[in-house]
Amino acid sequence: MVFVKFLEKNSRKGRFCPSKMKGKRVIELGAGCGLAGFGMALLGCDVTTTDQVEVLPLLIRNVERNKSWISQSNSDSGSIGSITVAELDWGNKEHIKAVEPPFDYIIGTDVVYSEHLLQPLMETITALSGPKTKILLGYEIRSTTVHEKMMEMWKSNFVVKTVSKSKMDPKYQHPSIHLYMMDLKAPLFTEAGASDNGNEEEEDILNPGEDEDPEVKSEPCSGSLEANSGSLDEWDIRRCGAMAARLLKDVKL
Repeated sequence: MVFVKFLEKNSRKGRFCPSKMKGKRVIELGAGCGLAGFGMALLGCDVTTTDQVEVLPLLIRNVERNKSWISQSNSDSGSIGSITVAELDWGNKEHIKAVEPPFDYIIGTDVVYSEHLLQPLMETITALSGPKTKILLGYEIRSTTVHEKMMEMWKSNFVVKTVSKSKMDPKYQHPSIHLYMMDLKAPLFTEAGASDNGNEEEEDILNPGEDEDPEVKSEPCSGSLEANSGSLDEWDIRRCGAMAARLLKDVKL
């Protein structure tokens, strides 16, 4: 919800203005209930929201339950985009090819909870990116070890910028939740060696017309994104679908 409320706050001007976002291709990684993807769709983006196969019943159900409501409640804005669901297991080349990269935006909210996921995530982001792709990730610090390793890996491969807390919704932020905007370093698109340029981390990058970082806090239903064991039952699907609907009703873009 932190991510979506960030979009809401910054949708009046700058990068996230609906007139600039309309038609942009977006892919959401580790979507869970798909709330962040809906936030981008409300801005006019064409969103592909993805997760592992075990989570797809929840994700598909949420998309189907909320698409019509969003269209009806925002029928006068003319900026509503689209949202579809796809399976994407990080590092799976067939899954990556099937979603037809590159994308304008890659988003994710609280997708990393274990160190072993860092490398597959980075490889997947790289494969989904083009030279102009913007990567918007939200992260809640639960383990300082994982966080330090994550930042070390990201700064080796991406230009990393941090969103200032002042740019987030004042009611939807927390000291342990951070939003990052990243770009792949130029050498990743050439045959040249790695460059040391672009490792800076900025505190405030949301000036009008500039790139911005989205925020993302893991909601309870997002926590069920991880495919631990078995499939989701009907109660889980209904509960998370209702939760997504309630949260979306509080967003005005």
